[in-house]
Amino acid sequence: MSPRDEAFDAAASNPEAAADRAAAQAVHDELFARSGEAVPQPRLEPTRRAVELLGDPQRSFAMIHLTGTNGKTSTARLIESILRAYGLRTGLLTSPHLMLVNERIVIDGEPISDRALADTWADIAPYLLMVDAELTANGEPPLSTFEALTVLAYAAFADAPVDVAVVEVGMGGEWDSTNVADGDVAVFTPIDLDHTRFLGATVGEIARTKAGIVKPAATVVTALQQTEAMDELSSAAEHNEAGLVAEGVGFALLDARLAVGGQVIDVRGRAGEYRDLFLPLYGEHQAHNAAVAIAAVESFLGDGTQRLADDVVAEGLATVTSPGRLQLIGIEPSVLVDAAHNPHGAQALARALLSSFAFDSITAIVGVLADKDDRGIIEALDPVVDRFIVSRSDSARAIDASTLAETVDAIAGPDRVRIEPDLAVAIAEAREAAGPNDAILITGSVTMVGQAMLIAREQNWML
Repeated sequence: MSPRDEAFDAAASNPEAAADRAAAQAVHDELFARSGEAVPQPRLEPTRRAVELLGDPQRSFAMIHLTGTNGKTSTARLIESILRAYGLRTGLLTSPHLMLVNERIVIDGEPISDRALADTWADIAPYLLMVDAELTANGEPPLSTFEALTVLAYAAFADAPVDVAVVEVGMGGEWDSTNVADGDVAVFTPIDLDHTRFLGATVGEIARTKAGIVKPAATVVTALQQTEAMDELSSAAEHNEAGLVAEGVGFALLDARLAVGGQVIDVRGRAGEYRDLFLPLYGEHQAHNAAVAIAAVESFLGDGTQRLADDVVAEGLATVTSPGRLQLIGIEPSVLVDAAHNPHGAQALARALLSSFAFDSITAIVGVLADKDDRGIIEALDPVVDRFIVSRSDSARAIDASTLAETVDAIAGPDRVRIEPDLAVAIAEAREAAGPNDAILITGSVTMVGQAMLIAREQNWML
């Protein structure tokens, strides 16, 4: 059952739970009344000032810090799951959320409760307002949504308390608000072009910004990278006297074999090999994410010198979930959702569809946000999709369906494309038309995936 399902089911039958849900919703509303995450503030000082006023909660736990273009959330979840299998009390910060803001702050494997969310917000809100006032007096914008969320997460982790937090950046790295904390291990998933307006026009420029999470004497663990990205990470590691462990050299994915419900993988870690590990996630990219996660945990627990216990690694991988990442949410017909929102992510999705499934046909319901490379996403999906339904989410940033359809028409041809702006109608019609071995794929943005999951829940067909 999803966090939203649990929250609303509990609220429906319990007045106290209903009051907690209302309080948590108020936190959501206050957070998102601030300047949005789509236009981040390239600064650290306001967040640093806020945590300083709170006594620097981020110094009370160890941290593994993650950045990259794609695979951050899945890799963060894999790392957290292995650490928790080891018996450590974990915190996890990821973004964005699919349905409830609680999903972003996870403590010991569970989204933060409505009551804890509301109580922690009440604790920190006066200090956030103090920083807002200081910023306004200096002619600067108040704390943004993500800056406030970062402070909220660090305070929640300290209050829990957690032994280690696994923290995904919001955007970039160097000036991302999460960077007020120091990661013991800096993890880099594959870096490609995305958010070029803020991070740079080339892979090298983007990598340079992301490399800002490398701290003195930390350990850098990186997935396979393009040469220009790897050069920037090597430079940052050398500058900070940090150890550098790269996929293909320091560790590697040895094999990945399709299995019922996911895949079975073999990994060469930093300190040994791990064989026949069941991973309940689809796609070779997730197998590579798992290899990065194992190397990151080896680096954190023993600086890469101590082999992890086989049963613990097996438990950590076997119990991981990554909602919205090639997730099956419905059957008869099969309905898959994937939050691919850039060409690199869409290419990984296309490869996973080919390698992990054998559908007779695939209908893709696509919707993309205005600041994304819609052409690149559609070009990546076109070879594996039989027909497209162009729709949109309720996000104010969503490209109008008719505008996006022009791009899809140009790539796939008008005979394979139709427009249905109402996502609920698009899903209903696709399900009605699908055969017994056909699939419906909903993709293009996180907001599309979250809204699709909500529709499935409300219509009582979500798994």
